[in-house]
Amino acid sequence: MMFKRGVIMISYEPLFQTMKKKKISSYELDKRGFPRSTYYAIKHGKGITTNSLNHLCSILQCSVSEVVQYVEDDVESMPLKN
Repeated sequence: MMFKRGVIMISYEPLFQTMKKKKISSYELDKRGFPRSTYYAIKHGKGITTNSLNHLCSILQCSVSEVVQYVEDDVESMPLKN
């Protein structure tokens, strides 16, 4: 019997917490050259490039872990249908 694994994803929740802690708005990110379209993608849970991740870390003066977090969905393994 084969089993499905939970959905694996990246969470941007640490980014929003870091921005709040450092009092940096999305407008400020835009003023510092971070594309609005990329911020929009983040707000909607879409993937971003490592270059964008690097840019955020540079602007916010923080580590990658303060921007993204690996999260595995806690859905229990379910048998696959044959």
